[in-house]
Amino acid sequence: MAHLSQANFVPLNIAVLTLSDTRTLETDKSGQFLVDSLQAAGHKLADRKIIKDDKYDIRAVLSQWIASNNIQVVITTGGTGFTLRDSTPEAVAPLFDKQIEGFGELFRHITFTELGTSTVQSRAIGGMANGTAVFCLPGSTGACRTGWNKILVEQLDSTHKPCNFVTHLKTVAE
Repeated sequence: MAHLSQANFVPLNIAVLTLSDTRTLETDKSGQFLVDSLQAAGHKLADRKIIKDDKYDIRAVLSQWIASNNIQVVITTGGTGFTLRDSTPEAVAPLFDKQIEGFGELFRHITFTELGTSTVQSRAIGGMANGTAVFCLPGSTGACRTGWNKILVEQLDSTHKPCNFVTHLKTVAE
């Protein structure tokens, strides 16, 4: 697996997956925020889907994206809470080669200032799978804004020092 150079900004191919039983492209404000933000940062939208919060459907889509030579990062929104339908962490974690424990920890640390102790109900997680970074955010637009603006925008920027995830990502097929 070839690694990318950190000398200049490297636009990444990022896929966005919204997990919801009710949202459509027209009503998916969280997914749209992520799409708008990643494109504004100079990255490319590689794919976007909205599917029901079903453990096996999530694994099927993520497995295809992780196996793809054209997707370097996946960001999911939704399914990280404690309702019976919330199954994103259970669906995604078995696909990881390595967990990024610090992502969920930092997300909860940051949101503590916004939500207080309610942040313990966020099960945001991150991990690496086949050279693909996967980050699972809660479904609210505010949570997506926090995750993107306070963590992901820097960690997906090849010029961010002292380190970022870009050097760990697979090189996309030309």
